[in-house]
Amino acid sequence: MTDQKPAAGELSFTRVFDAPRELVFRCMTEPEHLTHFWGPVGVSAPLEDIIVDARPGGVFETVMVNDADGSRYPTRAVYVEVSEPERLVWTETHSRMTMTATFADLGDGRTEVHIHQTNVPEAFRSPEAQAGFLSSLDKFAAYLKTLARESGR
Repeated sequence: MTDQKPAAGELSFTRVFDAPRELVFRCMTEPEHLTHFWGPVGVSAPLEDIIVDARPGGVFETVMVNDADGSRYPTRAVYVEVSEPERLVWTETHSRMTMTATFADLGDGRTEVHIHQTNVPEAFRSPEAQAGFLSSLDKFAAYLKTLARESGR
């Protein structure tokens, strides 16, 4: 895994997952999967609060709920690009932050996901916020392992 800060207001993260590209992409576009890993450790994303219309101009909405105190953190974004299973791009409506995720098939059932964020608000660039984001990638990896066990891989 590499994590780097390419420029002011931008963040990049790269993670390799032990799962096929098509599955990793589906997990990022289907509420039934997103509910299991969306958000950092300590928050949940209830299925009934996730809307995905994965097409250019379609919406991506989630509500993260703080597991300790019930605080709710809604997010709304609009898809700019959806190229299954290679690329997702969306822009958050409130912050104007744009997230680009590219999915590279590494063979042998592994996928490299590169996430590049632009117009990142200052609060999201703090070490604590980045650690939270990385913990969501950890949750994603754990969820993918659960799916692999369930499928007998």
